Amino acid sequence: MPDIMNAIPLAAGLLAAGLFGATPTAAQTYDPRYPVCMEIYTVDGSTIDCSFTTMAQCAATASGQSAQCYPNPYAAQSRQPGPIPSPPRRSR
Repeated sequence: MPDIMNAIPLAAGLLAAGLFGATPTAAQTYDPRYPVCMEIYTVDGSTIDCSFTTMAQCAATASGQSAQCYPNPYAAQSRQPGPIPSPPRRSR
């Protein structure tokens, strides 16, 4: 019985340490709704901004900064619709 009495406070302490020691997670960097991202370089590091709809829009924003634009690797790829297939022919 004494072993169980010692185990309960130990388990409670470990649980509390896990709950209070957890750090919040960062938001997703790449927003899949926007097809173009810009990475801005600073002395402290770099930041990524995926809020652009066109490469030209991103390039205009990046102008004059130490930055580069690139396609968002997580954006839904826009597919060009192909020709509509004709229905199969019936033989008479």
